[in-house]
Amino acid sequence: MAKTKIAYFCQSCGFESAKWLGKCPSCQQWNTFVEEIIDKGNTTSVPTWKVPSNTQQRANKPVEVGDITFTEEHRIQTPDKEFNRVLGGGIVAGSLVLIGGEPGIGKSTLMLQLALNMPNLKVLYVSGEESDRQIKMRAERLNMAPQPPEGGAISSLQKETPPLGSRGACFVLCETSTQNIFKQIEALEPDLVVIDSIQTLHSSHIESTPGSVSQVRECTAEMLRFAKETSTPVFLIGHITKDGMIAGPKILEHMVDTVLQFEGDRHHVYRILRTVKNRFGSASELGIYEMLGEGLREVSNPSEILLSQRDQPLSGIAISATLEGMRPMLIETQALVSASPYGTPQRTATGFDTKRMSMLLAVLEKRCGFRLGAKDVFLNITGGIRVEDPAIDLGLAAAIISSHEDMPIPFKTCFAGEIGLSGEIRAVNRVEQRIAEAQKLGFNQIFISKYNLPSGGQDKKRMDLSRYDIEIKIVSSIEEVFGLLFG
Repeated sequence: MAKTKIAYFCQSCGFESAKWLGKCPSCQQWNTFVEEIIDKGNTTSVPTWKVPSNTQQRANKPVEVGDITFTEEHRIQTPDKEFNRVLGGGIVAGSLVLIGGEPGIGKSTLMLQLALNMPNLKVLYVSGEESDRQIKMRAERLNMAPQPPEGGAISSLQKETPPLGSRGACFVLCETSTQNIFKQIEALEPDLVVIDSIQTLHSSHIESTPGSVSQVRECTAEMLRFAKETSTPVFLIGHITKDGMIAGPKILEHMVDTVLQFEGDRHHVYRILRTVKNRFGSASELGIYEMLGEGLREVSNPSEILLSQRDQPLSGIAISATLEGMRPMLIETQALVSASPYGTPQRTATGFDTKRMSMLLAVLEKRCGFRLGAKDVFLNITGGIRVEDPAIDLGLAAAIISSHEDMPIPFKTCFAGEIGLSGEIRAVNRVEQRIAEAQKLGFNQIFISKYNLPSGGQDKKRMDLSRYDIEIKIVSSIEEVFGLLFG
C-alpha cells in the first residue's frame, strides 16, 4: 500500500509545516494551520498537451541576452475596450489571469459576457458553481435576449452587442475535476478557457477538500502549465475573504500573470475593474462598468458620471483632475465644514485617506490662518471610488475653504496640484493629460503649479501652453489660489 503524507498548511499564506504550529513563522498569524492529507501513492503524471505548430520550444540552456530574438506579443482584442485597457492592450496568448471580487459583484457576469462576445474564437466556460441551465438563463439575460418588436426601445448595451453570427462559439462545461476538464480541453481544443471558480476545482493528485491551500495551489499549477505549453489564455475567477483579499494562499497571486480586482457597491450601478498585478502592462489601470439589467456596459468617459449636474452654484464642491493608470479623470470632491456641537471635532473622509486630510487641515490652519480646529470636517469623493493621487490636494483644500466661508467656487473651474507642508503647490506628473481632459469636458480654467513649467515658468518650450483653449492659472502657494478664487 502506498503511504500518505500528512502536512499542515497556513490558510493565510500557504506555509507548509510537518507539524501543527500555533503561530505561522511566515505571516505571524495565530491559529491558521489546518491538517491536509497529500497522496503520495498516486504517481499519475500530469497530462501532456499538444503544442501548436506555431509555438517554439524553449531552449534548456543559457542564452545571452543579446542573442535572444524578441517579437512583439500578439494580443487578442476583445469587444470590450475597458477590458483591453485593464489587461494592457488585449489578452496575451498563454497568459493566466486571476479575477477576484466580492460575492454577487458581477465576476461571473463579466466573464460570461466576455465568453459570449469573443469574435471568431472557441471559448470553453468551465463552471463548478452553477449548472448548465443556470448559465443558459444568465446567457439569455445577458446577450441572447430576443430583440424587442418594431418601435420598441433598444438599450445601449444591445446596440453595442454584436450579432450572434459574428461571435465565436462558447461551450459550457460543468465539472470540478481537473483531469476531466483537461480531457475535454484536449478533445475541444479551445482558444480561451474560463474557470469559475478556482476554489471549486480539485485534483486527484492531492487528497484534500476543494478550496484548501494544497488543492488551490495544485490546480493553479496545472492550469499554469497548460496555459504556457499550449499558449492558451486562461481566466480564473477567485473568491475573496472578509478582509477583501483573494482567498487561498498568497502564492496564488504570485503564480498568475495578471491579477484583477472587481470592486464596487452592490447598491450602486457602477463597478470598477482594477489591475493589481500585470506582467504584460501597467499595474495601475482602471476600467469602469455600469451594471444594467442586460449585463455590464462599459463606461468610456468616466468623468461624465463622476461629475454631478448642478443648476446653481453650491459651496464646498470642487473639481479635481486625477489619473488612474494612464487614464485622466475629473472627479468631484465635496467638503462640509460645520461647528462641532460636542466639543470634539469629527474628521471623516470617504474615498480619501483620513491622515492626509488631517495634514491638509493643519496646513490650512498654520499657513493660511483658517481656524478649523473646532470644526467638524467631512470629505467625500463622489462616484464611490477611492483616490490616492496627491494631485487632488488642491481641489480638496479649495472645497474645504469654500464650505468654511460658504462661498461657491466659480463654475467650470478645476484643480491639479499637490500641497506641501509649507503651503506651496507642488508639481504633479502628466499635467498635460489633465489639462487636455479638462478642456475636452468644457472647463474654462484650471489651476496648476508653476513648478510644472521648466525653469520656474520662464522656459515654456517643453510645455506649450498656447495650444490649449482653456485658461491655465499658474500658482505657487495656497494663499495665491484663495486670493484668485475668493478675493
